[in-house]
Amino acid sequence: MQDNSARYCKGLPEAVDRILQVLGKDLVVGLPLGIGKPNPLVNALYRRACDDRSIRLKLFTALSLEIPLAGSDLERRLLDPFVERHFGKDYPSLQYVRDLRQNSLPSNVTVSEFYLQSGAWLDVPHAQRNYISSNYTHVARDMRDMGVNLVLQMVAAEGIGAARRYSLSSNPDVTLDLLQLLRQMPEHRYLLVAQVNEKLPFMTGDAEVTSEFFDLIVDDRKHDFAPFAPPRVAVSNEEYAIGMHASSLIRDGGTLQLGIGALGDAFVRALQLRHAHNEDYVRLLDALCGSAAARQLQCRIGGDGQLSSGLYAATEMFMDGYMHLYRAGILKRRVYQDLATQQAATDGWSHAELQARFGEGPARGALLHAAFFLGSADFYQWLRGLSARERDDFQMTSVSHINQLYGNNQPLEQLQRRDARFINSAMKMTLLGAAVSDALEDQRVVSGVGGQYNFVAMAHALHNGRSILMLRSGRESKRQRESNIVWSYGHTTIPRHLRDIVVTEYGVADLRGKTDEEVIKALLAISDSRDQQDLLRKARAAGKLSSDYVVPERYRDNTPAGLHAIFSRVRAAGATSVPAVRHFPEYPFGSDFTGEELKLLAALKKIKRDAASLPGLLRLAVAVIRSSPKRQGIRDCLRRMGLESPRGFRQKLQRRLLAAILPRDVQTKG
Repeated sequence: MQDNSARYCKGLPEAVDRILQVLGKDLVVGLPLGIGKPNPLVNALYRRACDDRSIRLKLFTALSLEIPLAGSDLERRLLDPFVERHFGKDYPSLQYVRDLRQNSLPSNVTVSEFYLQSGAWLDVPHAQRNYISSNYTHVARDMRDMGVNLVLQMVAAEGIGAARRYSLSSNPDVTLDLLQLLRQMPEHRYLLVAQVNEKLPFMTGDAEVTSEFFDLIVDDRKHDFAPFAPPRVAVSNEEYAIGMHASSLIRDGGTLQLGIGALGDAFVRALQLRHAHNEDYVRLLDALCGSAAARQLQCRIGGDGQLSSGLYAATEMFMDGYMHLYRAGILKRRVYQDLATQQAATDGWSHAELQARFGEGPARGALLHAAFFLGSADFYQWLRGLSARERDDFQMTSVSHINQLYGNNQPLEQLQRRDARFINSAMKMTLLGAAVSDALEDQRVVSGVGGQYNFVAMAHALHNGRSILMLRSGRESKRQRESNIVWSYGHTTIPRHLRDIVVTEYGVADLRGKTDEEVIKALLAISDSRDQQDLLRKARAAGKLSSDYVVPERYRDNTPAGLHAIFSRVRAAGATSVPAVRHFPEYPFGSDFTGEELKLLAALKKIKRDAASLPGLLRLAVAVIRSSPKRQGIRDCLRRMGLESPRGFRQKLQRRLLAAILPRDVQTKG
C-alpha cells in the first residue's frame, strides 16, 4: 500500500472488507491489553465472523476489560445508573467478552489471554482452557510463533491533513516489539490496522509514529469513546499499614515500579505523607514497627526522610499513582537516553548544567518510562491536559525496554535505574519464600504472571535493586478466615530462590540471602498471630525450624485489633498537628461513587455475605421483620434505588431489606 491515501478506510465495514480481501478468512489477531483495543473495530470483525462461520478468528490479547455486572435485581438498581454515568451511555463493550461470559462464543472463534481481569474469569471454562501463561516480555515472541497476521490497535491523533500525527498512546508495549519481529519475516503477510480515537491521550516518546507505520487507518469521529476507567477502590487500615511499611523501603533519588489497586494507592498516600508531613509519618512508622530492630531494617533498605531528590519511574503500568506523586513533587528525578549525559547526572550534575554541557536534545530527560497506561477518568483528563513540553516528561515505550535489561542499552539502564524498588502484590507466600500471585491451588487462573517475574529477576540483577512483594496476612471468605502465609501451596509464581522483601500489615521481612530457618522466622514475625502456631508446628515437623524456637513476644500481638489500636493512638496523638485520619481516608484519591452509593454498596455486600449461609439468612429475616422503611435518613438511598414508592411484594421486600441493613448514620442530602 504505497499510496498514503489508500491507507484510510471510510468506516468499519470497509476496514473489515479490506482485511478479508488481503488476508483471507484465517485470521490470527493480536490485540493490545487494556484500553488499547479498538472496541468498535474489534466488534465489527467479530460480528462478521459470527455471521460467516467460514471465517476462523483467533484473538490473542490480555486484560479484556468488562464493565461491572449485576448479579441480582438489587445490584442492577445500584449499578445500572452508575455504569451509565461513569462509563457513558454509548461505551462500546467488547461483544466477544459478553459471549464468552454467556458461554455463547461461536465455534469458529477462540479467545486466548495472557493476563485476565483479576478474579473475573475463574468460572469460565473457555477462558481457563485458553489462557496462555507467559512473561509479558515474551508475548510478542509468542504472538509471532502463533502466526499473528492481523494487529488491531486504538491510537490517538493530532493535527489535520499532511500534518496529522499518530500515537500508540496507551499501548506501545507489545506492538513495537511485535512489529520488529514481523518485519524480520518478509514472507509472512500481515496487516497493522489502527482506529483513531481522539479521546485517547496523545503520548510521545517511542509511542509517536507516522501514518506509514500502519497498513490501514480508520479515522472517524463518530466512533470516539472515553477510555475504560476502572472505579477507584477503598483502602483499609491494613492496606495503609502495608503502604506505610513499603514506603519506608524507598531510597531518595531512586527508581520506582508500582502496580494498580488498593495497595498501590496506600503506598502512594504513605509516600506523600513521608514527603509532605514527615513528622506525622515518622510517628506512625515508629508505632507500626514496634521495635528499634524493625525500624533499623527499614532505614537500612530505604529511609524515612523527605524525598528531596525525588524518584524516577520505570514501570510497566502508568496509572493514577504516578500522577499524584508528580503533583506532590516526588516524581522529579530525570533520566537521559544518552550514556554520557546519564553518567554526568549520576555524578551529580544538575539538569541545567547538563543542558548547558550536552545541549537540549541529549539533556531533555524524562521522569517516567512506561509500557502501557490504565487509570481513572481524572488520570486520562490530566494526560490530555499536559503541555507539549510536560508531556515529553512521560515517555511511553516497548515492554522489552521496561521489563528487562538485555541488549545494547544495559549499561545505560543500569545507571538510570539506581536504587530500584519493584513493588508488586502477591496473593500468598509460602513460609520458605515462594510467592503465589496469579493462580489458585487448583490451577484456575486469577490474573496472570504479567511482568512480575521480570521485575523480581531484575531486582536481583541490578546493583542495590530490591523486589518488594506486598500482601495482606490473611483474607476473609464466607465468614471464614484463612492465612495468606502458608507452609506450602500447589502453585508458584515466584520461586523461592528469588525471594527478597515481603511486606504485610505487620511489618517487613528481608529474605534475601537468608537460610531457610531465618526466612521462616522472618515471615512468622509478620504473620497474623492467630496463624503463627500452626505455621510453627509445620516448620518444626519438616525439620526446618529448631524444636525450641518460639515466636518473640513482640510479634504475638499481630492482630487486626492491635493494628486498629495503633491507628487510634496515633490519630489521637496527632489531634494537635495534622490528624492522621485526614491522611488516611477510606478513598485517598476520591471515589467515583456518590455518598448514597457508597452506603448502598456496603449494604449490598453485607446482604450478599449473610445470604451465603443459613445463620446469615436467619439474621436477615429477623432484621427485615424489625425494619422500618420510614426510618429517618434513608429516603435518598431508597430513592436512588428506585424503591421510595415500591410496587408489588418483591419491591416492598427489597425496600424493607435495605432499610434493615443501611447503617444508622446515613444522612439525607438535598
